[in-house]
Amino acid sequence: MDEAFLETKKLHRFFGGLHAVNDVSFAVRRDTITALIGPNGAGKTTLFNLIAGTIPPHGGEVHFGGRPITGWKPHAIASRGIARTFQTTKLFLQMTVLENVMVGRHPRTRSGFVAGMLNLPWTWREHAEIEAKAMAILEDLGLSQYAGQTAANLPFGRQRVVEFARALATEPTLLLLDEPAAGLNIYETQELSELILRIRDRGVTCLVVEHDMSLVMNISDDVVVLDQGQKIAEGPPRTIQRHPDVIRIYLGENHVEDPQS
Repeated sequence: MDEAFLETKKLHRFFGGLHAVNDVSFAVRRDTITALIGPNGAGKTTLFNLIAGTIPPHGGEVHFGGRPITGWKPHAIASRGIARTFQTTKLFLQMTVLENVMVGRHPRTRSGFVAGMLNLPWTWREHAEIEAKAMAILEDLGLSQYAGQTAANLPFGRQRVVEFARALATEPTLLLLDEPAAGLNIYETQELSELILRIRDRGVTCLVVEHDMSLVMNISDDVVVLDQGQKIAEGPPRTIQRHPDVIRIYLGENHVEDPQS
């Protein structure tokens, strides 16, 4: 097996008496798409938050690029090369599309508040560089025609892609996508799947939480399955589709797979 790019080791997280993440260990290989699936309440988003540093674990470790990042603050993890999107878009709706993507460059800038207030010449050059890089990302994702539009005026599907663009502006090597297809129609979901594949092919490893099983099986190199906070299966999509515990949680106790299928 290829060396792990991201690895969780025996992660635990409690919320009161609820063991939301229970002894979860799994690995993500570099330059792949790994899907994290499971029923509602399985602990998927909590696991994402542990990886992104939004909440600390009560036990276990997270390693990224061969280095422990357990307990790091979210901004430090972002600077290390991990970006994320959310179940609901979190754009600055009154800002333009270009401005939203420029915000994503913040972890890569040198200008602080004081330098910006003093309006120093080198801050002008940096601002121009940020704008040029943000515009290049919009062009790459087919959004350049929306650059000057207010984000609130875009349809939901386009807002989702803008959020991808903002995440990519941080120059991540790992992108965490939390239910990216939520709220999208069939056409938009197909566009999304093609976009995620393009992102992977350009050297950005992806970890995706998703309920759309068609999307998961079409784009994933590996799949990790959670149920009630525990990992119950891990492997390639075709293997996961036939795993008895996965069939049980998705199709019920009485489902029997055709042995000839």
